[in-house]
Amino acid sequence: MERKEEIIYAALELASVNGLKSVSLSQIAEKVGMKAPSLYNHFRSKDEIVKAMYSTLREKALKGRSTGFADPGELASTGLEQILTESISGYLGMISDRNMLQFFRVLYSERSLDPLAAEIMLDETEHMIQATRNLFYALAVHGKMKSDGIDTAAVTFALTVHSLIDYRMDMLTAGKADSFGDNQSSFTKELTAFVKWFCEQVGGNRNEQETH
Repeated sequence: MERKEEIIYAALELASVNGLKSVSLSQIAEKVGMKAPSLYNHFRSKDEIVKAMYSTLREKALKGRSTGFADPGELASTGLEQILTESISGYLGMISDRNMLQFFRVLYSERSLDPLAAEIMLDETEHMIQATRNLFYALAVHGKMKSDGIDTAAVTFALTVHSLIDYRMDMLTAGKADSFGDNQSSFTKELTAFVKWFCEQVGGNRNEQETH
């Protein structure tokens, strides 16, 4: 493991116990066995460590995971509900990666008071909205979705899915759930119901023909 990654994982471990605000550069340095000034050879500030933590963990969590349909032909031959379900499954696989989930739980607990935590969560939401928008335009081309109001549909879908993920995160933190999904599924019952309802609202002619 490179020295930068050692620092990132040390900071993550400390933040998961004490919170981001309570973690100091001297604590991070001590955990990786170096003097605090030596950290500046790798990162200029704690904020830079946290931003690098987000990008590094996200990149590693995405490796080997499908977050969409790379082959346009798959969109033409697959039903809308399955496409949306598989796309969300890929995203859930990314954020439920052990280190990514640990990081997000820290951010969720601090984003109302910490501007950097809020900025990272905003970044993640915007990633999700853009990916959803790209998918929905492709689905409209293939007749899987109505072509009008695609941007609004993408924002509605992404933010609702994001809110349902927030809801589950809060349940996990409050000790009212012990896994992300329900009934041995990666999806909660609320998320499953929303996807089904959404497909009924926005399905295009071709999708309707395939599901009847």
